[in-house]
Amino acid sequence: MDPSHLDELIELEDSYWWHVAKRKLVTRLLAKHFPPPGILVEGGVGSARNLVEFRELGYDVHGFDIMSESVEHAHERGLEHVRQHDLSQPWPLEPQSVRVAVLLDVLEHLSDPVQVLKHVANVLEPDGGIIVTVPAYPWLYSNWDKSLGHFRRYTSRTLKQHAAEASLRVEWLSHWNSFSLPAAIAVRGYQKCLPRDDKPYFPRVSPLMNRMLLSMASCERRWLSGAKSPFGLSLVGVLRK
Repeated sequence: MDPSHLDELIELEDSYWWHVAKRKLVTRLLAKHFPPPGILVEGGVGSARNLVEFRELGYDVHGFDIMSESVEHAHERGLEHVRQHDLSQPWPLEPQSVRVAVLLDVLEHLSDPVQVLKHVANVLEPDGGIIVTVPAYPWLYSNWDKSLGHFRRYTSRTLKQHAAEASLRVEWLSHWNSFSLPAAIAVRGYQKCLPRDDKPYFPRVSPLMNRMLLSMASCERRWLSGAKSPFGLSLVGVLRK
């Protein structure tokens, strides 16, 4: 991750609709499938804002990130068990010690996501699991993805295949962020027609629009509590050992 992108994450993760909506969705899934207490590990902590939230839920939180700046920022937040580590290497934790791992928009950055999932599976408790989010629809792959260091965008089939190759079963899988999909299609189409070197950034919205998007995300979460969405800009899944 570009250090400037990390600075943007730190600035926005408390209020920007995308981050808030994803965090609320993940905390709901954690409470349903892997309730605390127990060890929770986040791979790719970024600004560490999610770990702060997970700690407040009652987990013993740990985290890894390849960027020293992310680790230093996590320590400044009082998160002592965050360390610098390449996720593609075996995770330095006791086997079968982790209740749940969280990989939020991480797998698309990895050249060998199956190997990383295998490392995660090795440290999970016998009934432990993973909450994962990834960007959906390979046909939406654009210069924006390249600038973020994405190797791929996912289909449901690809994510299920990667999980199976790591000896994990998919307990629940759905698209999410359906309400922003039309706008994303329009923007990516425009970018492909007029290619340029895109810098990764989160499109700014007005406070009113931010509240509207948060409201739509809240409605979608209520829908996902009892059903699945057949479309959406991202995929969210629960993988079980």
